[in-house]
Amino acid sequence: MSLNMNNIFHRAFLVTALCSALLAACSDSSNNNNQSSNILKEDRAYYILPPGNYGGIPTNDNSLDQLPLYDGLTPLRGNVTDEDIDALFLPENLEPVGATTEEVTGRQGLTILYDSFGVPHITGETRADLAFGAGWVTARDRFLLLNLGRNPARVAVADVPGINAFSLVTNPSETFIPSAATEQLVTDQQALILEVYGAEEGQQILDDAQSYADGLNAYEAANDIPNPEPYNVNDVIAVTAFIGSIFGAGGGSEASNAEFLSTLVQGLGDGQAQLAWEDTMLFGDPEAPTTIDKRFDYGPITGGAVTGSVSIDAGSVINLDPRQPESTNTGLADSGGDVFFPAAGAPPDRQASNFLVAGGEVAANDATIAVMGPQLGYYYPEIVYQLHLSGAGIEAQGVGVPGLAMYLLIGRTQDYAWSLTSASHDVRDVFAEVLCEPDGGEPTRDSMHYEFDGVCTPFNIFNAGELSGVPLVYPQSVHGNVIGTATSDGRPVALTRKRSTFGRDGLNLGALKAMTEGKASTPELFWENANKFGFTFNWAYASRTSTAFFSSGRLPVRADGLDRRLPTLGTGDYEWQGFLTEEQHPHSLDGPDNRLLNWNNQSAPGFMHGDGTPYGSVHRVQLFDQFPDKVDLAGVVGIMNRSATEDVRSPAWPIVSELLRASEAPSVLAGQIVDVLDAWVADDAPILDADNNGFYDQSGPTIMDALWEPLGRAVMLPVFGDTVDALDNIRNLGGNDGSSYIYKDLRTLLGKDVEGPFNLQYCGAGEVEACRDSLWAVVEIIGEELSAEFGNDNPDTWLSTARLLSFTPGLISNTFRPTNRPTFQQALELAPQRPDGS
Repeated sequence: MSLNMNNIFHRAFLVTALCSALLAACSDSSNNNNQSSNILKEDRAYYILPPGNYGGIPTNDNSLDQLPLYDGLTPLRGNVTDEDIDALFLPENLEPVGATTEEVTGRQGLTILYDSFGVPHITGETRADLAFGAGWVTARDRFLLLNLGRNPARVAVADVPGINAFSLVTNPSETFIPSAATEQLVTDQQALILEVYGAEEGQQILDDAQSYADGLNAYEAANDIPNPEPYNVNDVIAVTAFIGSIFGAGGGSEASNAEFLSTLVQGLGDGQAQLAWEDTMLFGDPEAPTTIDKRFDYGPITGGAVTGSVSIDAGSVINLDPRQPESTNTGLADSGGDVFFPAAGAPPDRQASNFLVAGGEVAANDATIAVMGPQLGYYYPEIVYQLHLSGAGIEAQGVGVPGLAMYLLIGRTQDYAWSLTSASHDVRDVFAEVLCEPDGGEPTRDSMHYEFDGVCTPFNIFNAGELSGVPLVYPQSVHGNVIGTATSDGRPVALTRKRSTFGRDGLNLGALKAMTEGKASTPELFWENANKFGFTFNWAYASRTSTAFFSSGRLPVRADGLDRRLPTLGTGDYEWQGFLTEEQHPHSLDGPDNRLLNWNNQSAPGFMHGDGTPYGSVHRVQLFDQFPDKVDLAGVVGIMNRSATEDVRSPAWPIVSELLRASEAPSVLAGQIVDVLDAWVADDAPILDADNNGFYDQSGPTIMDALWEPLGRAVMLPVFGDTVDALDNIRNLGGNDGSSYIYKDLRTLLGKDVEGPFNLQYCGAGEVEACRDSLWAVVEIIGEELSAEFGNDNPDTWLSTARLLSFTPGLISNTFRPTNRPTFQQALELAPQRPDGS
């Protein structure tokens, strides 16, 4: 805890103690009356979405009006007051803000009022009216995004190898036209919705989707916008797949993991390589911070000896390029831009959402407090938008996704609120298909058959459509799309990727429907509804009387004999055995110490997330600290906001400093660098340009950015040697992974208490003096480089240019100060009872 925060909490404690002493002198009845008066009587609910709620071209006043508020919170760090919240957030109180303007639709039973921030408040007499209104405002406020995203959404449905579906939306130079086969993948999901949810609820989902599409089409017709292909239910289902493809999937990195292991075997030898691989994969670290304390077992090894996991020879992976003919392309690994990525590599994902929820004894005024939201990136038009739905039994406000906003993605009802963070659970597996030839000949990488259930089976050839006029065609096995080829012990294999939610994207609408309808009135009902979400998210729930957590995903129960971190043999002997039940998912009531804290960290002890999602002893969620004994809304917003500009690597610095300070610095400059970083970390390691002068306020960010990755290399180099680059490629030595290596290895070296130490000792090959000398050498080298760059030997003056954030894809030029904060964020303090007493 920093000195300043200590002083603040010390003064607060003295004031509280004085008040308590005065109350003790009063009668029992006076004391009871005072306790009653401390109970929160009115809800306090707020939200924010930069740059603004309108997302059209040209911009209007509501395109940019929330950006100054969002950016205005950043320099306050932890010093946030109730007045700041009132000034820098919008009310989320189920009422319009300021003056309203009616949007005329011509539909009886529907009223749409836009408030002064451009948020639509939609009132409908029937569900169809409400969904129609949501569609209308989507077309009005996100017309550009709808048009850019409609067809790329089908890429997400089909899991086209090596194509980043969402990047197609923000890269209009690439145009995708789906094939009839791809469209059928969407259409088939309508029948599945009826099958899973039944004739009544399933049909209601489809009817809501159709009414929403009707609203989209009606707006276009009313405004003479030509559309030869009117929106329909399939469009709603396809857009739902976007949620999963960007934020709601994990796993699928097994080929990369296996190739890394083979690289280590070549460089370190078999035994040493296996130990180093286990250490650096960062799965099962008992020191990894978790959101809840209760253990849920879902570990890397599925049971028994590992017999069904496949090795991949180092350097043998060739990524599939679905663009035909392949001879005209350079291969996805060499393609520029964000649209293409190596198909057999780790799938792209996004992780920066967080929530802080407090209730029970730690929340002041008997309230439930929640500060929470998803980090979606920063776009114009933004990929969600604010709205309020009222009528037909629904009273909900928050954000919806353009294309399926008849339900809220995140928001509040009259009595509870909810939010999501990406969990990256293991819903994707890579299978190694053993290639064969029907005539018994020797298979090659070009073979178009594979062994399954003892039969040499032909691959299905799937035509997904055309990307900018180029056909996208690729083979499929029973497990999924081929993503590349490789060799395993010299034998050619095809790599396929299976996703548990493939063909089931539309089923996720059931969870959003229930949450929007107010059907999560208890934690038990919340868990039940969150479990309908096959996409992988951590869910936070805050009601007037309870807080709860659930980690969702359609998570496979795998056959015995597997290491989940490696590809699975695809011969049919190691198929999925089912899926985890609701009770087997990490879930909790209240959370440790009545707090639920998540920043995409591990959900629960014993529960491995995706095979490409490591969790070590250092994680940014640890920055959510400095909670007082009793906290109010301003306090929680302050903790979030301070952490949003705090260097995520800073928790590992003190152990480096302790090691270095046990000997004299090799130079005055090296010693000064350590002094500067010590003071900066004690001040909560701000990465901030508070006065907006274009430079960071302290030199800590400059030094840490230059120093941290070389320190991580120096720690790991004695064991990894020439393979340290391969380690950095799969685990970021300059980020949290490197911090975890440094933190655990140096504590072990210094004889500290370490839970789950590494198999090997890395820094200095286990020798303290050698380790210290190597790290001092790094500090000295970096100091000399920075001194030359800035032209002086005073580290306090090394202030680097402050980074600015902007909005993809560049349709507006506005910028703002960096903050590691949710894009859309709610800040709520819910009273124990409804303000109206009901």
